[in-house]
Amino acid sequence: MKSRLEDIYKTTVRAELFKELGLQNIMQVPRINKIVLNVGVKEAVSDSKAVVMVKEILDQIAGQSSAKSLAKKSIASFKLRQGMPIGVMVTLRKSNMYHFLDKLINIVLPAVRDFQGVRPTFDGNGGYNIGIKDWMVFPEVDYDKVDRTRGMNITIHTSAEKDEHAYALLKKFKMPFQQDQKR
Repeated sequence: MKSRLEDIYKTTVRAELFKELGLQNIMQVPRINKIVLNVGVKEAVSDSKAVVMVKEILDQIAGQSSAKSLAKKSIASFKLRQGMPIGVMVTLRKSNMYHFLDKLINIVLPAVRDFQGVRPTFDGNGGYNIGIKDWMVFPEVDYDKVDRTRGMNITIHTSAEKDEHAYALLKKFKMPFQQDQKR
């Protein structure tokens, strides 16, 4: 099933960006490649059930199955051993990615308390990161099943080679950037 944002991208946004950015070929127009959601679970070192609970909730938020992130090396001062699960992540592509982005822009970000917009800072390669301090803003999270609030990192990977192109793409999707820090 096609997403609303996917239809908007294919019908209007792609043509508008092609003209605005002055590109030579329609294939140069930036697009979103994938969205990665990541939740760290620091108490997984002492409580292995915490990762299972976080995985269940992230599966509901993303709409698909997530994977456990394993520690790459042992750190004695943190009582961490190589191969222990320390987080949960999921990569969204195609229609799942557009459905999640639509939900993020129109439902989740406006529900954040004292929301002033997201900062327009990119990673230099057209990627964009958003940190959410409380995952309770997602409508799928059941308050009764959650033991504590957790943060989440959302990474949006685009095909843009310049940050300005990625900014223009997300702006066309109506990403609520802060007004005082225009590019």
